[in-house]
Amino acid sequence: MSSTGNNTHFGYQQVPEDEKARKVEGVFTSVAGRYDLMNDLMSAGLHRLWKHFTIDQSYVRTGERVLDVAGGTADLARAFAKRVGPTGSVVLTDINAAMLGIGRDRLIDDGVFAPAIQCDAEKLPFNSNHFDCVSVAFGLRNMTHKDRALAEMFRVLRPGGRLLVLEFSRVWKPLQGVYDAYSFNVLPRMGKIVTQDADSYRYLAESIRMHPDQETLKQMLEQTGLERVEYFNLATGVAALHRGYKL
Repeated sequence: MSSTGNNTHFGYQQVPEDEKARKVEGVFTSVAGRYDLMNDLMSAGLHRLWKHFTIDQSYVRTGERVLDVAGGTADLARAFAKRVGPTGSVVLTDINAAMLGIGRDRLIDDGVFAPAIQCDAEKLPFNSNHFDCVSVAFGLRNMTHKDRALAEMFRVLRPGGRLLVLEFSRVWKPLQGVYDAYSFNVLPRMGKIVTQDADSYRYLAESIRMHPDQETLKQMLEQTGLERVEYFNLATGVAALHRGYKL
């Protein structure tokens, strides 16, 4: 029984709030070893283009400080490290130890010795007004209290800093039927073949449907205190990049 008495979404299921983090941890621990391969297969490699676009839209420069929240296997953190150079800094965080371990190893393989910190995005262990840029890619929808996580990301941003949220979103309506068929039929089968775990990819498909659409997420970012919030639809809305500023 939940200690708070409140329920939340885990895919299409309703679960006690204090159980969601444990269930999400189970999903990503299960798929961590094949996570990057599955991303390539699921998106036909498009996720790499989306992440490259995110880096470009971050306007990160040499010497800046960047925080990658729920950064998992460190795709963004590695790219940010190249942008900030030796005079800047990148911090990788994730709540999941298995994902974080892979990300840390990939950074080291690149010759980047950046902090990799296991923490909850709703309770970031950093000083306020510290980072020039905070990013979260394909992680926000898995968080129990998205508003709390966004508030924490806003808190640690310095005035003038940018928050970037890359996430699956609402696809263009004429393509909804095809997208649903792919998500609920192909993805779980692919997950079973590649990771021996169909259920985790069924959850991922469901979690996308439960995530706020583009306009709703824009409003959430504005309610957090961010200004000049805008979003860019990617692949007809399969994903969207939101960007806002702390002024």
